[in-house]
Amino acid sequence: MRTVLAFLCSCLTIVGSYAQQPEYQPYGVEKNMPSFYNELKASLNFPMAWKNQQSLSFDEWRVKARETLLECMQNLPPAPDNYEMEILATDQRTRYKAHKIVFNVSQWYRIPAYLLIPDGKGPFPAIITLHDHGAHFSIGKEKMVRPFDVPAEVLADADEWASNCYDNQYTGDYFAANGYVVLSIDALLWGERGRKDGTQYENQQALASNLLQMGTSWGSIITMDDVRSAEFLASLPEVDSNRIGALGFSMGAHRAWMASAATDQIKAAAAVCWMNTTDSLMTLTNNQNKGGSAYSMIVPGIRRFMDYPDVASIACPKPTLFFNGRHDKLFPVKGAEDAYEEMQKVWTSRQASECLVTKIWEEKHFYNKEMQKETLDFFNRWLKEIPLMGIISQRPEK
Repeated sequence: MRTVLAFLCSCLTIVGSYAQQPEYQPYGVEKNMPSFYNELKASLNFPMAWKNQQSLSFDEWRVKARETLLECMQNLPPAPDNYEMEILATDQRTRYKAHKIVFNVSQWYRIPAYLLIPDGKGPFPAIITLHDHGAHFSIGKEKMVRPFDVPAEVLADADEWASNCYDNQYTGDYFAANGYVVLSIDALLWGERGRKDGTQYENQQALASNLLQMGTSWGSIITMDDVRSAEFLASLPEVDSNRIGALGFSMGAHRAWMASAATDQIKAAAAVCWMNTTDSLMTLTNNQNKGGSAYSMIVPGIRRFMDYPDVASIACPKPTLFFNGRHDKLFPVKGAEDAYEEMQKVWTSRQASECLVTKIWEEKHFYNKEMQKETLDFFNRWLKEIPLMGIISQRPEK
């Protein structure tokens, strides 16, 4: 009798185990997403988010979260021993000078940049203006600063890009004319840091793969180059090192809030058209799942610890601005609003809600002149009018 009962129990166990098995799918990938992508997303509980680290003080969490971010940004090129800036050419413009320069952003490489300095006596507040992706690699810094002493086709390329993405206004020049030192560099693979024989879309996957095979990542190198650029700006006698901001559109927006999370050398940041949640971005219909362009904005492993708004919140309580477009096909409105809500909780918890600006515009993926004017007003408030020394404690970088 016992043998029969044991047999029946074992049969029930087997049947039960089969009943719990997932349904067989005759495919493994749909629209570049694994068939189990919903389960994978559901497994992400973001243990390093501030809301999940309430046993720590906020300052303790901030240090720990930044350490986690930097640990995920592995095997980075070392900081330069000196910058050795060299001015290659100068163009006098209305109320400021535009310099074409080169400087050491690492011990391993020297890069070109545009440096705009207002007329008059400094030191001035400063902005690193961070260019977008756009699947357009022939220009980088020239998307932010109108180039000079370049071939006619480069100038035409830059003018067209300023029209298509920035409402016929070079953002870097706009800020320089309004009293800011401006620095704009090429991210790796754009402009003068591209391939000698020309950059094609598929080259970014190869570059990203090769960097991963050498223990680092393209997105991490872009972020650290931006951090080093802010540190370079702080070294200039024309710059007030306590009044440095970061500004970018699209990929440049991602670069802005990432750099602000990674270093307190940046005192305020404005990110236009790049903020969302993993839940909203990783779907079958969103552009993100195409993958290619995302490589430049991926830090391997970070999603095991924090979502996008959690990483951005490392910058709290620094003044930070986020704009997104209601008609932006790249970043779902719900995901932007959910991310805003998470960040608002963090800034509010630090009694710093006035330092966080979040706004959905009736706009597509575009940085129009009205948005640029509101961004200028934001930086004027926090980098010109209000002393910032008390907003962020000046702790040593880890």
